[in-house]
Amino acid sequence: MKGVMPEMVLKAVEAETDERLLIEAAQRDPRCFGELYENNFDRVYAFVASRIFDRAEAEDLTAEVFHQALANIAQFEWRGAPFIAWLLRIASNAIADRWRRRARRQEVSDSDLDEAGAEDGTERRVMLAQLLEELPSDQKMVVMRRFIEQRSIREIALELKRSEGAVKQLQFRALQSLRIRMGENK
Repeated sequence: MKGVMPEMVLKAVEAETDERLLIEAAQRDPRCFGELYENNFDRVYAFVASRIFDRAEAEDLTAEVFHQALANIAQFEWRGAPFIAWLLRIASNAIADRWRRRARRQEVSDSDLDEAGAEDGTERRVMLAQLLEELPSDQKMVVMRRFIEQRSIREIALELKRSEGAVKQLQFRALQSLRIRMGENK
């Protein structure tokens, strides 16, 4: 068992180093972005498709995420978090932007609002995305990792270099804040 842990740590360090080298190469030459795309496409698409239920729209949005990532790769700053976290933040923002645009375009009459449970769900998702953006960064990160990326408290604690109790407290405060704000905006 003792040999397993160092081996796991070594593999994690190697993966991080490889990813960092790929990012640096793509920052120097955008043609090197392809491997980052290949390594992360499935997770980004799964993330988007779980929130956008129209396949064509999910594919378009995923393409938009990678287009934005490529356009902004020079501004990417390595902070120790996996590259996928940056991509999922771009995806989350793109989804929220799409919801906001869709909400602005929808002109629903008062009589239609009584009959429209689906539009209410869209409006609530838009409101939730906006409220999520207003949370303190550490709370927002915990909520994104926990509920969007579906990671465990333990994984998040390791990533943030905090105790599991601290992560649970951040999650509790974030959810409490969102509940209060959602109630205020009804």
